[in-house]
Amino acid sequence: MAKYGMVIDLLKCAGCGACGLACKTQNNTDDPKDGQTFNWADYCESIEGKYPNARYTMYPTLCNHCTDAPCVTACPVNPKAMYKKDNGITMHNEARCIGCGMCQSACPYTVASLDADKAAKYNVIHMNRGEVQAKYKDKTELFKGSTSGAEIAAKSGGTPPYRTDFSHPDYNPVRATNKVEKCIFCEHLVASGQQPYCSQACPSEARTFGDLDNPNSEASKLLKQYASTAVCLKDNKGATQKPGEGIKPNVIYIRKYAAR
Repeated sequence: MAKYGMVIDLLKCAGCGACGLACKTQNNTDDPKDGQTFNWADYCESIEGKYPNARYTMYPTLCNHCTDAPCVTACPVNPKAMYKKDNGITMHNEARCIGCGMCQSACPYTVASLDADKAAKYNVIHMNRGEVQAKYKDKTELFKGSTSGAEIAAKSGGTPPYRTDFSHPDYNPVRATNKVEKCIFCEHLVASGQQPYCSQACPSEARTFGDLDNPNSEASKLLKQYASTAVCLKDNKGATQKPGEGIKPNVIYIRKYAAR
């Protein structure tokens, strides 16, 4: 059985943000609110050293689909809402989720509120406490004579208007209130032999998704070639660790980011 993960080549990464835009449109995620970004694909900036010898690094971030995922251990329901598939993907079943937030508390890449914790740079697990996509039910015009969110949704025939429709047994195209959500490696695409949408959209081909247990996969070949440079993120504040340490994140970064 495969163990899926992602290798991100920081030297190839141009910092363009196409991965974030692709993820948001593929998974219909909400705008930031209530201390949550709802950015399943996000960014973590790090600055090392001091001028004139400072080095800036941008890490594209997503759920690390950790081998020893603490969010899965913490999930109190049975069967679990947060669970591991045999292929290594950490999945979330919306119907079983009770919105307790214990997965958020357990995940080292997540805080309850980014507004409250200024040291945290991104979140992996997001909580929907308010109404989802509420602006597309709002009839208030941005300025007189313009369209409202509700009118745009009505004209497009969907909420949100850019909605991508897909079917999956664990989650819906648009999330529900009082549930958590997270990156699921676009499992609805992977199941049909496609790459996660962030990988498909990357113009510099910096993201390589594949079977980390298969030495012949492109992801494994990259890890072998650049083993000396490989790191994983340790938390959502920019600290790093070697692959295989701690909870064993399966999103691995190789080489060094070069600001352009």
